[in-house]
Order: sequence, then structure tokens, then C-alpha cells
Amino acid sequence: MFSFTVDREISIELFQQHHKEELYELIDSNRDHLRKWLLWVDKRRAPQDLEPIIPLWIRNYADNNGFDAGIRYQGELVGMIGLHYIDWKSKSTSIGYLLSEEAQGKGIITRAVSSLLSYLFIEMDLNRVEIQCAINNKKSLAIPARLGFKKEGITRDGQWLYDHYEDLVTYSMLRKDWVKS
Repeated sequence: MFSFTVDREISIELFQQHHKEELYELIDSNRDHLRKWLLWVDKRRAPQDLEPIIPLWIRNYADNNGFDAGIRYQGELVGMIGLHYIDWKSKSTSIGYLLSEEAQGKGIITRAVSSLLSYLFIEMDLNRVEIQCAINNKKSLAIPARLGFKKEGITRDGQWLYDHYEDLVTYSMLRKDWVKS
């Protein structure tokens, strides 16, 4: 299964069924924090709510069409990172991530995304990676900016969140730009 070491503090590993309790605890203990930007949080009210989705994530990985993985910081599950899909014809993908509130400010997502970019461009031979962030999610927006992604534009009302629309900012990184840096 997919897993790799980012650095001496951070590792990324594909979710399996035996992670459902730990993943649920991460979601539940950060519910208010995550709910601001993720519509699916309210649908996860018990560990059993993860049972049908984890096999879908594993199937995506097996089909070479993305993955959902846990981010561990000093051994503790503190977040998620994944590829929403892989368009093999265009050699492109989109990265999503989340981090517990208490783990913020340690560079965890920046280091995880940076390491994942090297893997995607060098090992998987992809050409383009996108990140989309809600325009008001300042912490999430800082990640692609910090890593040198190019801002491509704004999708107006691109995401429905409970009772309102959020504009989405799209960033991209190309292999030729990443390999040069």
C-alpha cells in the first residue's frame, strides 16, 4: 500500500479499514474547525460512517486514480492528504488536504505537499498539479503560495458550504517549474 516518509517527523500512509476509529477521532475532535471548509464533516457522525468510504479510497488507489491518506506527525494522525483523481491523458491531478487545528503552524502541510509534488512529478511522471482553496480560507491559500504555485484564477461560487457559496482560487504547479526550483 501507498506510504512514504516526508521527513523525520512526518509520514503519509494510505487509509485502511483499521484506521476508521483513529480517523473518526481526528474528524470529531476537529469538527468545528473542519466544518468551516468541508461539507462532508456533518455526514461523519460515527466511525461506522467511514466504513463504506474507505474501500472507495482503496479502490481509487488500486485503479491508479488517486488516493486518500493520513498525515502522521511524530506518529500521531493529524491530517489527511490526497489526490482527487489522476487524468493520465493530460498527466494531471488535484491535491486536497486538511490538518487538525492543534497541528497548525508547524509546516506539516507545506512539507507534506512539497514531498508529494516531488513524488508526483518524478516518480509518477505527472505534468500538472492543481490545488483549489476557498477564497476565505487564508491558511489553506498560504500553502500553494508558499510552494510557488501559480494562481490561475477564481471560480465564482465554486463550492456550496451549508448555507452559502464560496469562491474557489485555483493554483497550479507544472513539472518544469517544480524541477527547476
